[in-house]
Amino acid sequence: MALPLPSLFLFSLLLSLCTLNISMATETDPLLAFLQRVQSDALRTMGPTNFDPKLYVDLPLKTDLSIAVTAFNSLHRRSGTISLSDFNKFLEEFFDEAGSDLVYAKPVDFKPEPEGFLVKVENEEMRKWALEVHAIWKNLSRRVSEEVKRRPERHTLLYLPGTVIVPGSRFREVYYWDSYWVIRGLLASKMYDTAKAIVYNLISLIERYGHVLNGARTYYINRSQPPLLSSMVRDIYMRTGDVELLKRALPALLKEHSFWVSDVHQVTIEDQQGHKHCLSRYQARWYQPRPESATLDEELSLKLTPSEKDAFYHELASAAESGWDFSSRWMRNSSDLTTTATTSIIPVDLNTFICKLELDISAFAKITGDNSTSQKFMESSISRKSAIRSLLWNPTLVQWVDYWLDKHDAHQGVYQWNPGSQNCKNFASNFVPLWLLAQYPDSDQLIEEFDEDLITSLKKSGLIGEYGIATSLSNTGQQWDLPNGWAPLQHMIVDGLANAHSKEARRLAESIAINWIRTNFAAYKKTGSMHEKYDVESCGEFGGGGEYKPQTGFGWSNGVVLAFLEEFGWPRDRAVSC
Repeated sequence: MALPLPSLFLFSLLLSLCTLNISMATETDPLLAFLQRVQSDALRTMGPTNFDPKLYVDLPLKTDLSIAVTAFNSLHRRSGTISLSDFNKFLEEFFDEAGSDLVYAKPVDFKPEPEGFLVKVENEEMRKWALEVHAIWKNLSRRVSEEVKRRPERHTLLYLPGTVIVPGSRFREVYYWDSYWVIRGLLASKMYDTAKAIVYNLISLIERYGHVLNGARTYYINRSQPPLLSSMVRDIYMRTGDVELLKRALPALLKEHSFWVSDVHQVTIEDQQGHKHCLSRYQARWYQPRPESATLDEELSLKLTPSEKDAFYHELASAAESGWDFSSRWMRNSSDLTTTATTSIIPVDLNTFICKLELDISAFAKITGDNSTSQKFMESSISRKSAIRSLLWNPTLVQWVDYWLDKHDAHQGVYQWNPGSQNCKNFASNFVPLWLLAQYPDSDQLIEEFDEDLITSLKKSGLIGEYGIATSLSNTGQQWDLPNGWAPLQHMIVDGLANAHSKEARRLAESIAINWIRTNFAAYKKTGSMHEKYDVESCGEFGGGGEYKPQTGFGWSNGVVLAFLEEFGWPRDRAVSC
């Protein structure tokens, strides 16, 4: 597997990365520990230009690990660096291509044009493109090789029993919250069997690890992602009426709920009336460089002390658990990633997702005849809605906000609520509760009264760009900041507005969706690809920033476009171009 020769680049500080700190977790995973050594030496050999550390921890071994380690140790090093030819020869001899342990699997339920597909899309040009986006499901469909099941010690990829849909490009494995919008697209494509297979794969991860992993790799075991499995199950059930799916999912969802309300994630806060509330935060169980980005994390931490490094790595992994990796939302200083403090933040969107998880469990339990569990989780959701309303609603801004925890406000494990600790900056996440209000209309207990002021607040927030909703108002160079817009945030907010029983909200939802579809269309026509994220300030421009090159494919972008077209259609006389 020959890798391209990068341009020469003298960067002496990065050469110090050859010795990585390997955590206790990776010490129990010999393959991952070895691949991090390979990753570090690859940086020395290749140089930092166009270097993607994830590639090296995704490589499947051809031989037993001990043989590869012996060969690697015997490679000649000049001033600590392996020559490019020797390094490439080693890779070719001992590793298969990254991603080769996932093999192509044509979805059994794919049809070039399914019956009843996007019946409200009347414009011929738009319909032709929608069918092309629909056809991408074939390109992203995989199954995990049986070799992974037979020889798991040679792979960082985890075995999954059913068909998978990968996001695309460098993301060669299943990801948790991506899968929700993949499923929304699959439902629009009438691919119900493939959607169920994704759910069963995620359930299998809960059964093995107690939670759905960030992604289906050994190096993601230490963290999860936004808990949306119950939403996947609910949406499939609403289309298919499959009660057996609910029965199979319910025990796994109970485990997932326990994970998110455990001491690791849950925090108790006492409001100004003396009422104690429990809310959750992101908190990965990890204090070392993320294996898939280890060389990058090490570089960022060069000026930190050892104890500061451990804390920094923990915060980075926790931000990755949020799915927003990375954003000024998590940073005390928006120009300095080392000030990331994810675990000090109570996120409004996470608690919205957990509230929905509780409501979904209650509904599923009732359908399957478990009234006791149904009542218990209905009460849990009511308690969480009360906490969100009391602690995260800002009546002046007329929106929900994150809450910063201050250790000085903690006493015997209970934080005292301080209104000054609300983060009053505008982020798209502040409006994610709209999605819950749409899914469960009686959840208007999240606020005293739903009215047009909430829509006005969104309009005045500055988040609505010409071609979508911006993630934040800060242009930091991080990918979850301005000017980037992301498909999942567009969908949750638009879906919430569209179902808010308000004509004005519905009009706003459709306007955002139309502009988002148009910029996706323009970018596709320009590049021939769907993209991971888009620039909401420029039509047809994909997003950038962050720690890796912009990626194509792309699972959740495809899903949201199809979901929007299913919801709003496209009249014959509506212009397609921006």
